[in-house]
Amino acid sequence: MRDFSQLSEREVLALAIGAEEEDGRIYNDLAERLREEFPASAQIFTEMAQEEGDHRRRLLDLYREKFGDHIPLIRRQDVRGFLKRKPVWQLPSPSIEEVRNLAESMETETKRFYRLAASRTTDVSIRKLLGDLAEAEQEHEVRADELSSKNLTADIRLHEDKHAERLFMLQYIQPGLVGLMDGSVSTLAPIFAAAFSTGRPFDAFLVGAAASLGAGISMGFAEALSDDGSLTGRGTPYIRGIVTGLMTTLGGLGHTLPFLIPNLRMALIVAFCVVAVELGIISWIRWRYMDTSPLRATLQVALGGALVFATGVLIGAG
Repeated sequence: MRDFSQLSEREVLALAIGAEEEDGRIYNDLAERLREEFPASAQIFTEMAQEEGDHRRRLLDLYREKFGDHIPLIRRQDVRGFLKRKPVWQLPSPSIEEVRNLAESMETETKRFYRLAASRTTDVSIRKLLGDLAEAEQEHEVRADELSSKNLTADIRLHEDKHAERLFMLQYIQPGLVGLMDGSVSTLAPIFAAAFSTGRPFDAFLVGAAASLGAGISMGFAEALSDDGSLTGRGTPYIRGIVTGLMTTLGGLGHTLPFLIPNLRMALIVAFCVVAVELGIISWIRWRYMDTSPLRATLQVALGGALVFATGVLIGAG
């Protein structure tokens, strides 16, 4: 790789042409990913891609006038310290806000690149050329704001943000909550049954660890196989399965770890406290994301937990 400061005027312009072409393709890719669920934002990126195409044509005209028709292949990854763009297809389902922030950072960083390049040369013609490029990016940034004002009104943006929040809830919060509830509640019975029947905390820990891991694997596969997300919009089954499986395992391990304490009485007290915290977290998530009243959410979760816990105590004591 070469340092940016070592590039000639011809190489800098060739690099700029390639960068504008790449940015235009990124905007088109973003528009394609957003078109179905966020059409207003998709239209913004489509028009920004067209702007990048106009800038590229201006750069080509300048290059042809100064250096002829042959343009050397100089890419961002060939220059040390230059801006690098991660391909859109490698982005793991970015949110609408992340996409907007990406576009804003692209314009800001590219403008900074041109201005820095201009400041490092004392040649008048080179400085003018790079200054023109920086001005073009400044105009593009202003144009992006105009496109946002035209296509993304306050009402549309609010609607898209609410839609994005709903997708996040369907793809992450809901499967995570299902797993957390299953792990926190269903493993109570075997853990406390083992604790009361054997009187040995470590035996209860082994039972709890096995139950938590087994439930996590089972719930993960069940969630992944239940819905491919193509019609419901709940995201890829693999991500939902992983989220559900991990939260199920964590929910069970939370009140399993206290049984590493050798003293049974102390282990039970700590486990009770952990269970109370887990049920409180579940109630809060149901209230925050599932539109359930705090009292109703608490009563529902507490009732289920109490029934499962009583089952484990009765079986263990018997």
